[in-house]
Amino acid sequence: MKIAVMGNTSEKSSQVTADLKRKLLAAGHELTTADPQLVVSVGGDGTLLNCFHRYSHILDTVRFIGVHTGHLGFYTDWRDYELDDLVKEINADVGQSVSYPLLDVQVKYATQKEASHFLSLNESTLRRNALTIKTDIYIRDAFFESFRGDGICVATPTGSTAYSKSLGGAVLHPRLEALQLTEIASINNRVFRTLSSPIVIAPDEWITVKTQTAADYTLTVDQLSSHNRAITEIKYQIAKERIHFAKYRHMHFWSRVEDSFIGSIREQNNGL
Repeated sequence: MKIAVMGNTSEKSSQVTADLKRKLLAAGHELTTADPQLVVSVGGDGTLLNCFHRYSHILDTVRFIGVHTGHLGFYTDWRDYELDDLVKEINADVGQSVSYPLLDVQVKYATQKEASHFLSLNESTLRRNALTIKTDIYIRDAFFESFRGDGICVATPTGSTAYSKSLGGAVLHPRLEALQLTEIASINNRVFRTLSSPIVIAPDEWITVKTQTAADYTLTVDQLSSHNRAITEIKYQIAKERIHFAKYRHMHFWSRVEDSFIGSIREQNNGL
C-alpha cells in the first residue's frame, strides 16, 4: 500500500514518525507523499488538519489515520505506543472506512473576478483586524439578519466540538450533516438585531454572508488564515466531498466528546 506518514516538528512526534516509517517499510509498504492511498498523521488534531488540507484534492482516493502523541483527539484513534498494533491493522486492510461531512467555503474578493474555493474540516471564521464587522446574512438566498459584532463562525458537525462550542454552539453528531452558525460578540440594539443563538442549517440549505466594504478582513479555514483582504461575499454549504478515515478501531463520536470534555466516570469516581 502507498502510505504517507506526516508528523509535526516536536521531538516526540519526529521519533514516532521515524519508528512508524521503519515498521511500515519492514512490512512491505511503500512510503510516498505523492498520491498516497493512506495518510498517517503523527501528532495531534492540528497535525491531522494539516494533512487534510495537503491532500484535500484527492479525498475520493485517500483515507486518513491519526496517531496522537499526547492524548486522544477527535480525529486521532491511535496512541504513539500502539504502533505495532496499527501496522498489523494496516497489513490486514480491506478498505474499511468511516466518513465525515466537510464545509464548502466560496469566497468572493473585491480584487478578483472568480470566487476562491476552500474545504474545511472544522470551521471557518470571519473577522476584521481592529473593528467590528457588519454583514447581512442570508439563508437559501433569503435575507435573515444584519449582524454587527466581532465576527461569525460556521462549523461542521465534527467542528462543533472546537471553536463553535466555546461560542455557545451545540455539539452535533456528524451523521446530521448540518452546518452551525455561531456569533462572536454580537451587538444588539435598535439598529442591529440578531437571533443571538446558534443557527443549525439543513444539508440542502446554504448561508451567504454579504459584507460591508472594507479591506481588512481576516478569514480562517481551519488553521489556515488570510489577512487584510477585501471580501465582498462568502457562501457556506455542506461540501460534496467527504473526508474518509480508515476504520480499524474508530472511536464512537460521543466517546470522543465524553473523553475530551467530561472524562470517564470511572476516573472521576477513582479520584473521590
